[in-house]
Amino acid sequence: MKTIHEEPVVQAQMLIRKPVDEVFEAFIDPAITTKFWFTKSSGRLEAGKRVQWDWEMYGASAEVEVLEIEKNKRILIDFGSRVEWIFTPHTENETYVSITNTGFMGEGDDIVRQAIDSTEGFTIVLCGLKALLEHNVVLNLVADKAPDAHVNR
Repeated sequence: MKTIHEEPVVQAQMLIRKPVDEVFEAFIDPAITTKFWFTKSSGRLEAGKRVQWDWEMYGASAEVEVLEIEKNKRILIDFGSRVEWIFTPHTENETYVSITNTGFMGEGDDIVRQAIDSTEGFTIVLCGLKALLEHNVVLNLVADKAPDAHVNR
């Protein structure tokens, strides 16, 4: 039996060529987030609030507890694991977004699978965000990742 000696820490980063307030708002406001990540949300992210995110094409949802928000700087949530976004102004019109995901639950192989899926998922999310904010293009990356898994096929 293989064991994990260190908890995996997932990181995904991307430079987005838009001001920090616009990039931050894209993760807070589901009217924007639904264009590059989940398909439905029960509300905006606010500290101390619980929201539900849905990926309707997959018949999946997640309960999200918003732990902390520092406007234009940081978002910390828990949805089975901890996810932290850090928004760093790079220039006046550029923002470096760093996403860190920790606290995966389960046994060794399950934890490794979750970390790999998370790395891939948050990379796709950042790519979709970049296309949307910089070029006003909706790439449908999340939906197109696993088209055979759609529940409405």
